[in-house]
Amino acid sequence: MDEARARELLAAARERMESSLSDLAAPLEDGEPAQSPADQATRLHDREVEEGLAERLRDELAAVERAEQRLGEGTYGLSVESGDPIPDARLEAIPWAERTADEEQRRVS
Repeated sequence: MDEARARELLAAARERMESSLSDLAAPLEDGEPAQSPADQATRLHDREVEEGLAERLRDELAAVERAEQRLGEGTYGLSVESGDPIPDARLEAIPWAERTADEEQRRVS
């Protein structure tokens, strides 16, 4: 993949992730205090879901930072596992990809 395109994709991903994290960090606009146990449970569930999303975004943001580092080192687009090239189509979809699709599938299985 062209270095300029990779930088563009990574910058867009970083901006999107940082914006989403910022939105999640904003305090919930609860309005009135929860009046019932069901309302309290719903709010707790929503907060837990948001924390899970924030954790995933932080993990992906760290992967973007690693990808930016590999770009600077000249190893962007190569699997960190095997050194094989990661197809451009995969990098277009997931610019922070660290492995080929097959390697990632084996890793998570």
